Amino acid sequence: MIKTIDTNTLRDWLESERPVVVVDVRSDEDRAQWAIPGSLHINAYDALRAGEPGALATAPLPDDRPVVTVCNAGRMSLQAAAVLAERGFDARSLVGGMKAWSLAWNTAEIPLTDATVIQVRRTGKGCLSYLIGSGDEAAVIDPSMPADIYIDLAQRYGWKIRHVFETHIHADHLSRARDLATRSGAVLRLPMQQRARFSFTPVADGGRIQVGNATLSVIHTPGHTAESASFVVSGAAVFTGDTLFTNGVGRPDLHASAEAGRERARLLFHSLLRLRALPPATLVFPAHASEPIAFDGRPIAASLGDVDGWLSGWLTSESAFVERVTSKLPPTPPNFVRIVELNESGEAPDVDPTELEAGANRCAVR
Repeated sequence: MIKTIDTNTLRDWLESERPVVVVDVRSDEDRAQWAIPGSLHINAYDALRAGEPGALATAPLPDDRPVVTVCNAGRMSLQAAAVLAERGFDARSLVGGMKAWSLAWNTAEIPLTDATVIQVRRTGKGCLSYLIGSGDEAAVIDPSMPADIYIDLAQRYGWKIRHVFETHIHADHLSRARDLATRSGAVLRLPMQQRARFSFTPVADGGRIQVGNATLSVIHTPGHTAESASFVVSGAAVFTGDTLFTNGVGRPDLHASAEAGRERARLLFHSLLRLRALPPATLVFPAHASEPIAFDGRPIAASLGDVDGWLSGWLTSESAFVERVTSKLPPTPPNFVRIVELNESGEAPDVDPTELEAGANRCAVR
Protein backbone atom coordinates (compact mmCIF):
# COMPACT_ATOMS: atom_id res chain seq x y z
CA MET A 1 0.00 0.00 0.00
CA ILE A 2 1.41 3.39 -1.04
CA LYS A 3 1.43 5.92 1.79
CA THR A 4 -0.40 9.24 1.35
CA ILE A 5 -0.58 12.55 3.18
CA ASP A 6 -3.29 15.21 3.09
CA THR A 7 -2.89 18.95 2.69
CA ASN A 8 -3.61 19.79 6.34
CA THR A 9 -0.98 17.37 7.62
CA LEU A 10 1.69 18.60 5.21
CA ARG A 11 0.78 22.19 6.08
CA ASP A 12 1.22 21.40 9.79
CA TRP A 13 4.59 19.74 9.10
CA LEU A 14 5.88 22.75 7.19
CA GLU A 15 4.53 25.23 9.73
CA SER A 16 6.16 23.35 12.61
CA GLU A 17 9.41 23.01 10.59
CA ARG A 18 9.32 19.23 10.77
CA PRO A 19 12.05 17.76 8.51
CA VAL A 20 10.49 16.69 5.21
CA VAL A 21 11.45 16.71 1.54
CA VAL A 22 8.71 17.71 -0.89
CA VAL A 23 9.41 16.41 -4.40
CA ASP A 24 7.46 18.07 -7.21
CA VAL A 25 7.33 15.67 -10.20
CA ARG A 26 5.36 17.93 -12.55
CA SER A 27 6.49 19.31 -15.89
CA ASP A 28 8.59 22.46 -16.06
CA GLU A 29 5.59 24.40 -17.38
CA ASP A 30 3.28 23.34 -14.56
CA ARG A 31 5.97 23.94 -11.96
CA ALA A 32 6.44 27.49 -13.23
CA GLN A 33 2.77 28.28 -12.59
CA TRP A 34 2.89 27.63 -8.82
CA ALA A 35 4.78 25.43 -6.39
CA ILE A 36 5.06 24.47 -2.72
CA PRO A 37 7.66 26.67 -0.98
CA GLY A 38 10.98 24.87 -0.55
CA SER A 39 10.01 21.92 -2.74
CA LEU A 40 12.51 20.07 -4.93
CA HIS A 41 11.64 19.83 -8.62
CA ILE A 42 12.35 16.59 -10.47
CA ASN A 43 10.61 16.58 -13.86
CA ALA A 44 9.50 12.98 -14.06
CA TYR A 45 5.91 13.47 -15.19
CA ASP A 46 6.21 12.18 -18.78
CA ALA A 47 8.33 9.23 -17.69
CA LEU A 48 5.82 8.28 -14.99
CA ARG A 49 2.95 8.48 -17.49
CA ALA A 50 4.92 6.06 -19.68
CA GLY A 51 5.37 3.71 -16.74
CA GLU A 52 9.03 4.55 -16.26
CA PRO A 53 10.70 6.02 -13.15
CA GLY A 54 12.67 8.62 -15.11
CA ALA A 55 14.96 10.80 -13.02
CA LEU A 56 13.43 9.44 -9.82
CA ALA A 57 15.40 6.23 -10.29
CA THR A 58 18.67 7.91 -9.39
CA ALA A 59 17.74 11.24 -7.77
CA PRO A 60 19.78 11.78 -4.59
CA LEU A 61 17.46 12.40 -1.63
CA PRO A 62 18.03 12.41 2.14
CA ASP A 63 16.97 9.16 3.79
CA ASP A 64 16.53 10.55 7.31
CA ARG A 65 13.12 12.19 6.76
CA PRO A 66 9.82 11.56 4.93
CA VAL A 67 9.60 12.34 1.22
CA VAL A 68 6.30 13.74 -0.07
CA THR A 69 5.66 13.54 -3.81
CA VAL A 70 3.43 16.09 -5.54
CA CYS A 71 1.80 16.39 -8.97
CA ASN A 72 -1.19 18.33 -10.29
CA ALA A 73 -4.04 16.11 -9.05
CA GLY A 74 -2.39 13.37 -6.98
CA ARG A 75 -2.21 10.54 -9.53
CA MET A 76 1.31 10.59 -10.95
CA SER A 77 2.60 11.38 -7.46
CA LEU A 78 1.30 7.97 -6.33
CA GLN A 79 3.53 6.34 -8.91
CA ALA A 80 6.41 8.58 -7.86
CA ALA A 81 5.96 7.59 -4.22
CA ALA A 82 5.96 3.91 -5.23
CA VAL A 83 9.27 4.36 -7.09
CA LEU A 84 10.88 6.06 -4.10
CA ALA A 85 9.47 3.53 -1.64
CA GLU A 86 11.07 0.77 -3.72
CA ARG A 87 14.37 2.61 -3.25
CA GLY A 88 13.88 2.51 0.50
CA PHE A 89 12.63 6.02 1.18
CA ASP A 90 9.76 6.82 3.55
CA ALA A 91 7.70 8.15 0.64
CA ARG A 92 4.09 9.29 0.53
CA SER A 93 1.92 11.04 -2.06
CA LEU A 94 0.05 14.31 -1.49
CA VAL A 95 -3.66 13.54 -1.84
CA GLY A 96 -5.27 15.79 -4.46
CA GLY A 97 -1.95 17.26 -5.56
CA MET A 98 -1.59 20.97 -6.20
CA LYS A 99 -5.35 21.38 -6.59
CA ALA A 100 -5.83 20.36 -2.98
CA TRP A 101 -2.77 22.36 -1.93
CA SER A 102 -4.44 25.53 -3.22
CA LEU A 103 -6.25 25.71 0.15
CA ALA A 104 -3.07 25.44 2.24
CA TRP A 105 -2.42 28.53 4.35
CA ASN A 106 -0.19 30.14 6.92
CA THR A 107 -0.16 33.43 8.82
CA ALA A 108 1.97 36.43 9.72
CA GLU A 109 1.24 38.79 12.62
CA ILE A 110 1.82 42.55 12.33
CA PRO A 111 1.29 44.86 15.33
CA LEU A 112 -0.05 48.37 14.68
CA THR A 113 -0.56 51.14 17.22
CA ASP A 114 -4.33 50.61 17.60
CA ALA A 115 -4.72 47.11 16.18
CA THR A 116 -3.10 43.79 15.37
CA VAL A 117 -3.17 42.49 11.81
CA ILE A 118 -3.13 38.77 11.05
CA GLN A 119 -2.24 38.22 7.41
CA VAL A 120 -3.84 34.95 6.33
CA ARG A 121 -1.81 33.72 3.39
CA ARG A 122 -3.25 31.14 1.03
CA THR A 123 0.19 29.84 0.15
CA GLY A 124 -1.13 27.40 -2.43
CA LYS A 125 -2.80 30.22 -4.38
CA GLY A 126 -1.17 33.50 -3.37
CA CYS A 127 -4.36 35.05 -1.98
CA LEU A 128 -3.89 37.35 1.01
CA SER A 129 -6.69 38.12 3.44
CA TYR A 130 -6.65 39.96 6.74
CA LEU A 131 -8.01 39.59 10.24
CA ILE A 132 -7.73 42.95 12.02
CA GLY A 133 -8.31 42.96 15.76
CA SER A 134 -8.58 45.79 18.26
CA GLY A 135 -9.92 45.53 21.80
CA ASP A 136 -12.31 42.60 21.64
CA GLU A 137 -13.54 43.28 18.09
CA ALA A 138 -12.25 42.26 14.68
CA ALA A 139 -12.81 42.78 10.97
CA VAL A 140 -11.88 40.55 8.05
CA ILE A 141 -10.86 41.87 4.64
CA ASP A 142 -11.07 39.77 1.44
CA PRO A 143 -11.64 36.31 2.96
CA SER A 144 -10.59 33.59 0.52
CA MET A 145 -10.46 30.68 2.97
CA PRO A 146 -13.28 28.74 4.67
CA ALA A 147 -15.07 30.71 7.39
CA ASP A 148 -13.92 28.44 10.23
CA ILE A 149 -10.32 29.54 9.76
CA TYR A 150 -11.10 33.20 10.48
CA ILE A 151 -13.52 32.40 13.29
CA ASP A 152 -11.01 30.11 15.00
CA LEU A 153 -8.18 32.65 14.62
CA ALA A 154 -10.36 35.41 16.06
CA GLN A 155 -11.31 33.26 19.05
CA ARG A 156 -7.63 32.48 19.64
CA TYR A 157 -6.97 36.21 20.02
CA GLY A 158 -10.12 36.91 22.05
CA TRP A 159 -11.82 38.82 19.23
CA LYS A 160 -15.37 38.77 17.92
CA ILE A 161 -15.68 39.35 14.16
CA ARG A 162 -18.00 42.34 13.73
CA HIS A 163 -17.33 43.31 10.09
CA VAL A 164 -16.45 41.47 6.88
CA PHE A 165 -15.16 43.61 4.01
CA GLU A 166 -14.42 42.98 0.36
CA THR A 167 -12.23 45.40 -1.58
CA HIS A 168 -13.94 44.42 -4.87
CA ILE A 169 -15.59 41.56 -6.76
CA HIS A 170 -12.75 39.08 -7.18
CA ALA A 171 -12.01 37.20 -10.42
CA ASP A 172 -9.43 34.59 -9.37
CA HIS A 173 -10.92 33.07 -6.22
CA LEU A 174 -14.34 32.44 -4.75
CA SER A 175 -15.27 34.93 -2.07
CA ARG A 176 -16.02 33.48 1.36
CA ALA A 177 -17.22 36.86 2.66
CA ARG A 178 -20.94 36.16 2.59
CA ASP A 179 -20.60 32.82 4.36
CA LEU A 180 -18.20 34.27 6.94
CA ALA A 181 -20.57 37.14 7.72
CA THR A 182 -23.47 34.72 8.16
CA ARG A 183 -21.47 32.30 10.30
CA SER A 184 -19.96 35.00 12.54
CA GLY A 185 -22.96 37.32 12.74
CA ALA A 186 -20.86 40.14 11.27
CA VAL A 187 -21.98 42.98 9.00
CA LEU A 188 -21.09 42.29 5.37
CA ARG A 189 -19.64 45.46 3.83
CA LEU A 190 -18.82 45.87 0.13
CA PRO A 191 -17.91 48.96 -1.91
CA MET A 192 -20.94 50.81 -3.26
CA GLN A 193 -21.86 49.14 -6.59
CA GLN A 194 -24.57 47.54 -8.72
CA ARG A 195 -22.78 44.23 -9.40
CA ALA A 196 -23.47 42.13 -6.29
CA ARG A 197 -26.91 40.55 -6.37
CA PHE A 198 -27.26 39.86 -2.64
CA SER A 199 -27.79 41.97 0.46
CA PHE A 200 -24.81 43.87 1.86
CA THR A 201 -24.05 47.15 3.59
CA PRO A 202 -22.36 49.50 1.11
CA VAL A 203 -19.32 51.56 2.03
CA ALA A 204 -18.55 54.76 0.16
CA ASP A 205 -15.54 57.00 -0.31
CA GLY A 206 -14.75 58.78 2.94
CA GLY A 207 -16.72 56.35 5.09
CA ARG A 208 -15.38 55.45 8.54
CA ILE A 209 -16.04 52.26 10.51
CA GLN A 210 -14.92 51.68 14.07
CA VAL A 211 -13.28 48.35 14.94
CA GLY A 212 -12.51 48.34 18.66
CA ASN A 213 -10.05 51.21 19.19
CA ALA A 214 -9.12 51.38 15.50
CA THR A 215 -10.79 53.37 12.73
CA LEU A 216 -11.12 51.97 9.23
CA SER A 217 -11.45 54.64 6.52
CA VAL A 218 -12.64 54.00 2.96
CA ILE A 219 -10.91 55.28 -0.19
CA HIS A 220 -12.64 54.62 -3.52
CA THR A 221 -9.83 53.39 -5.81
CA PRO A 222 -11.41 52.32 -9.12
CA GLY A 223 -9.34 50.89 -11.94
CA HIS A 224 -8.89 47.16 -11.44
CA THR A 225 -12.68 47.16 -11.17
CA ALA A 226 -15.09 50.08 -11.13
CA GLU A 227 -16.07 49.52 -7.50
CA SER A 228 -12.61 48.80 -6.04
CA ALA A 229 -11.93 50.35 -2.65
CA SER A 230 -8.94 50.50 -0.31
CA PHE A 231 -9.19 50.60 3.46
CA VAL A 232 -6.91 52.64 5.73
CA VAL A 233 -6.62 51.49 9.34
CA SER A 234 -5.81 54.23 11.86
CA GLY A 235 -3.51 55.95 9.37
CA ALA A 236 -0.91 53.19 9.77
CA ALA A 237 -1.80 50.68 7.06
CA VAL A 238 -3.74 50.54 3.81
CA PHE A 239 -5.39 47.40 2.48
CA THR A 240 -5.33 47.86 -1.27
CA GLY A 241 -7.03 44.75 -2.65
CA ASP A 242 -5.94 44.32 -6.26
CA THR A 243 -5.37 48.04 -6.84
CA LEU A 244 -1.77 48.19 -5.65
CA PHE A 245 0.67 45.37 -4.90
CA THR A 246 4.14 45.53 -3.40
CA ASN A 247 5.61 45.06 -6.89
CA GLY A 248 2.85 45.86 -9.37
CA VAL A 249 -0.62 47.27 -9.97
CA GLY A 250 -4.01 45.73 -10.69
CA ARG A 251 -4.82 44.79 -14.26
CA PRO A 252 -7.67 46.91 -15.70
CA ASP A 253 -8.92 44.62 -18.47
CA LEU A 254 -10.93 41.78 -16.90
CA HIS A 255 -14.57 41.75 -18.04
CA ALA A 256 -13.89 44.82 -20.19
CA SER A 257 -13.54 45.72 -23.86
CA ALA A 258 -10.25 47.18 -25.07
CA GLU A 259 -11.56 50.75 -24.74
CA ALA A 260 -13.19 50.06 -21.40
CA GLY A 261 -9.88 48.60 -20.23
CA ARG A 262 -8.08 51.79 -21.22
CA GLU A 263 -10.69 53.87 -19.39
CA ARG A 264 -10.19 51.75 -16.30
CA ALA A 265 -6.45 52.23 -16.64
CA ARG A 266 -7.03 55.99 -16.57
CA LEU A 267 -9.10 55.59 -13.41
CA LEU A 268 -6.38 53.40 -11.92
CA PHE A 269 -3.78 56.11 -12.58
CA HIS A 270 -5.73 58.61 -10.47
CA SER A 271 -6.49 56.03 -7.76
CA LEU A 272 -2.76 55.37 -7.41
CA LEU A 273 -2.13 59.10 -7.10
CA ARG A 274 -4.59 59.15 -4.19
CA LEU A 275 -2.81 56.27 -2.49
CA ARG A 276 0.58 57.94 -3.01
CA ALA A 277 -0.72 60.91 -1.01
CA LEU A 278 -0.82 58.78 2.14
CA PRO A 279 2.17 59.10 4.53
CA PRO A 280 5.31 57.25 3.28
CA ALA A 281 5.40 55.09 6.44
CA THR A 282 1.94 53.65 5.68
CA LEU A 283 2.16 49.88 5.26
CA VAL A 284 0.70 48.54 2.02
CA PHE A 285 -1.15 45.22 2.39
CA PRO A 286 -2.31 43.81 -0.98
CA ALA A 287 -4.78 41.01 -1.69
CA HIS A 288 -2.33 38.81 -3.58
CA ALA A 289 1.28 37.70 -3.75
CA SER A 290 3.04 36.70 -6.96
CA GLU A 291 5.11 33.87 -5.47
CA PRO A 292 4.39 30.87 -3.21
CA ILE A 293 4.40 32.10 0.38
CA ALA A 294 6.87 30.42 2.70
CA PHE A 295 5.96 29.29 6.22
CA ASP A 296 8.23 31.96 7.67
CA GLY A 297 5.84 34.36 9.43
CA ARG A 298 7.20 37.28 7.39
CA PRO A 299 4.38 39.53 6.13
CA ILE A 300 3.87 40.30 2.46
CA ALA A 301 3.87 44.08 2.82
CA ALA A 302 5.92 47.18 2.13
CA SER A 303 5.91 50.79 3.21
CA LEU A 304 4.33 53.22 0.79
CA GLY A 305 7.68 54.99 0.62
CA ASP A 306 9.36 51.79 -0.61
CA VAL A 307 6.55 51.13 -3.08
CA ASP A 308 6.85 54.67 -4.38
CA GLY A 309 10.47 53.93 -5.27
CA TRP A 310 9.24 52.08 -8.35
CA LEU A 311 5.66 53.38 -8.62
CA SER A 312 6.74 56.99 -9.17
CA GLY A 313 8.34 55.94 -12.45
CA TRP A 314 5.03 54.48 -13.60
CA LEU A 315 3.06 57.64 -12.84
CA THR A 316 4.98 60.25 -14.81
CA SER A 317 1.92 60.83 -17.00
CA GLU A 318 -1.55 59.40 -17.48
CA SER A 319 -0.92 58.46 -21.12
CA ALA A 320 2.37 56.69 -20.38
CA PHE A 321 0.76 54.77 -17.52
CA VAL A 322 -2.21 53.67 -19.65
CA GLU A 323 0.11 52.44 -22.38
CA ARG A 324 2.27 50.56 -19.92
CA VAL A 325 -0.48 48.67 -18.08
CA THR A 326 -2.50 47.83 -21.20
CA SER A 327 0.50 46.53 -23.15
CA LYS A 328 1.88 44.20 -20.43
CA LEU A 329 -1.23 42.22 -19.55
CA PRO A 330 -0.66 38.63 -18.34
CA PRO A 331 -2.90 35.74 -19.47
CA THR A 332 -6.39 35.89 -18.02
CA PRO A 333 -7.00 33.87 -14.82
CA PRO A 334 -8.44 30.39 -15.43
CA ASN A 335 -12.23 30.17 -15.05
CA PHE A 336 -12.45 33.87 -14.18
CA VAL A 337 -15.80 34.37 -15.94
CA ARG A 338 -17.45 31.65 -13.85
CA ILE A 339 -15.77 32.84 -10.66
CA VAL A 340 -16.98 36.40 -11.24
CA GLU A 341 -20.51 35.15 -11.92
CA LEU A 342 -20.54 33.25 -8.62
CA ASN A 343 -19.05 36.16 -6.68
CA GLU A 344 -21.63 38.54 -8.12
CA SER A 345 -24.52 36.21 -7.34
CA GLY A 346 -23.21 35.10 -3.95
CA GLU A 347 -24.01 31.50 -4.85
CA ALA A 348 -21.90 28.48 -3.92
CA PRO A 349 -20.37 26.54 -6.83
CA ASP A 350 -21.80 23.16 -7.84
CA VAL A 351 -18.28 21.72 -8.01
CA ASP A 352 -15.30 21.50 -5.68
CA PRO A 353 -14.05 25.12 -5.34
CA THR A 354 -10.48 23.99 -6.00
CA GLU A 355 -11.55 22.87 -9.47
CA LEU A 356 -12.41 26.49 -10.30
CA GLU A 357 -9.57 28.10 -8.37
CA ALA A 358 -6.68 25.93 -9.59
CA GLY A 359 -3.69 27.80 -10.96
CA ALA A 360 -1.81 30.96 -10.13
CA ASN A 361 -3.54 34.29 -9.66
CA ARG A 362 -3.07 36.71 -12.55
CA CYS A 363 -4.56 39.98 -11.36
CA ALA A 364 -1.36 42.07 -11.46
CA VAL A 365 0.63 43.99 -14.04
CA ARG A 366 4.33 44.20 -13.24
